[in-house]
Amino acid sequence: MHPAPDLSERIDRRAQVFVLTVRGEVDYDDAGDFERAWEAADRAGMPVTAVDLAGVTFADSMLLNALVRARHRHRADGRTLLLVGPLPAAVSRLLEISGTAELFTVTDVRPGSTGTGSG
Repeated sequence: MHPAPDLSERIDRRAQVFVLTVRGEVDYDDAGDFERAWEAADRAGMPVTAVDLAGVTFADSMLLNALVRARHRHRADGRTLLLVGPLPAAVSRLLEISGTAELFTVTDVRPGSTGTGSG
């Protein structure tokens, strides 16, 4: 058993972004926490959800499945899902090995800041 990841949520109304910040180890035991976070993003109704993964130290297929489901959910509602990095090696590797990296827009720009993203 590992310590639960730190999941924090905030809404940047000026930028119209729901921000979910994830830190620590993420695995199957954390699926319920992610489902609650996606529900909070849905309730907020912001046009963009930014998932900050820069602080993730471990990730398994649960995170991958949660991100893929969230992407489908957002697209169906006409919203955008962004992954904010820089992505840690564990997350990058998971996306590359699974062949899902091209499904996501990845940016190193924090919501509400200026600059350009990549991906």
